[in-house]
Amino acid sequence: MDSTTVATLAGYARARTELRELLADASADALRRRSTGTRWTNEELLFHLVFGYMVAQALVPLVRVVSRMPVGFRRAFAALLNAGTVPFDFVNYWGTRFAATWFNRNRMAAKLDRVLESLARSLRRSPPERLRRTMPFPTRWDPFFTADMSLAELYAYPTRHFDFHRAQLSL
Repeated sequence: MDSTTVATLAGYARARTELRELLADASADALRRRSTGTRWTNEELLFHLVFGYMVAQALVPLVRVVSRMPVGFRRAFAALLNAGTVPFDFVNYWGTRFAATWFNRNRMAAKLDRVLESLARSLRRSPPERLRRTMPFPTRWDPFFTADMSLAELYAYPTRHFDFHRAQLSL
């Protein structure tokens, strides 16, 4: 296993531990309080941390397919996704708000466990040449998406997303 894969898996383990600690330490009042710099409550933002891993899980098969397409198709696909930024932002915001009612403090850690196990299993099975495959990403969707991301970078993405938003919690 290469050092990037080891670091990515270590990030998954750390995120799992941190989410469980945050949930265990947070009072009901603290979870209902607004987060810092977002329109979400702390509980909604905690789910959004989990959601970043869910997004990566959904994108892994897409990268595997699109990375095999001609370069022109890949760029056009990313441009199409960028054009859909407004609907994406709507789903990202409202989807997080609504999903946090189901994946609340009692369910979100278990959801993260399942998603991390899936991502880790997929990552461990990916040969190095597959991890190097790239796809243009919709850079307007997320500050951590770059114009051209490798599959290895996609696996690492949700932990960067987690760390960024974790700092916005007001617990």
